[in-house]
Amino acid sequence: VRLVESGGGMVQPGGSLRLSCAASGFIFSNYAMKWARQAPGKGPEWVATINSGGTSTTYADSVKGRFTISRDNAKSTVYLQMNSLKPEDTALYYCMRLGTRGQGTQVAVSS
Repeated sequence: VRLVESGGGMVQPGGSLRLSCAASGFIFSNYAMKWARQAPGKGPEWVATINSGGTSTTYADSVKGRFTISRDNAKSTVYLQMNSLKPEDTALYYCMRLGTRGQGTQVAVSS
């Protein structure tokens, strides 16, 4: 199983970023996928989940209405569209399949 995130960076408050997670080593379309994050000095926080078919999504209250999780099973990739970013969204973002996670991509929101 391999999960590789990309798309992080530095953005001003109110800005947007789109994160990608390319998966390999398993049948991607068979599994729900999650995004989680860990801010400096804090524990991990679940952000969003999408089911295997992409028809059902759930979000943490802290990101609901601002973030959108989606997937392309033909490309074995899961995405996280992040809009209206806030400084408190600053964190290392990573995707997960069951107990496996990628190395993450850093997001920094600052003016």
